[in-house]
Amino acid sequence: MAGTSVGRAVDQIRRMMRSQELLPGQPLRQEALAERLGVSRVPIREALKSLEAEGVVRHRPNVGYTVTRLSADELQQSSLMRAALESTVLRRITRLSDARLVELDELNRGIEAAAEAADVLRMTELNHDFHFVIFRSSGLDLIVDEIERIWKMTEPYRSVHLYDQAARRRLVSEHRRLIDALHKGETATAISILDAHRDHPAPHSPGAVLPAPG
Repeated sequence: MAGTSVGRAVDQIRRMMRSQELLPGQPLRQEALAERLGVSRVPIREALKSLEAEGVVRHRPNVGYTVTRLSADELQQSSLMRAALESTVLRRITRLSDARLVELDELNRGIEAAAEAADVLRMTELNHDFHFVIFRSSGLDLIVDEIERIWKMTEPYRSVHLYDQAARRRLVSEHRRLIDALHKGETATAISILDAHRDHPAPHSPGAVLPAPG
């Protein structure tokens, strides 16, 4: 789908969420999105259906589509689910190949460059790629697919802390430590680093940080 007009619309709408151009709870008007993205309403409609299936947007009869807005309890549940699933995935990885380690290092260098440039959108995209290179190496595709669903649904909340320079630099540093632990095959250390890494956005996550639009 990525190469189709629908796939491109999905990617562009997702980028608008990552950049906070679209906020949780915000109505999604198909006409406005079509004009903004320079396409007809047909791919927009199909893109919104696809995003609804991911849980990223919600649809209500007589209301239409809105960006999914999660409660504090839902955010806490998503964090607990990620902790359980991501730990399971890491335990399956005994040691990453040299090629994978090089790929992770290159991605983290890109994240560092984006961090120094305060390019949060680019940083968010590369951060996703970094983590899923690790997760996909486990071979536990069904579990990783579920992790990715949770990541997509919570992304607008998780990226907020990256607007802080210290948080951006901390993320890059923790990635280096994670790469080192994976290189040494130290699974318990990698899980511990990932747990701490995951917890940083928590104080910023509840909806108070992302005001209801409108």
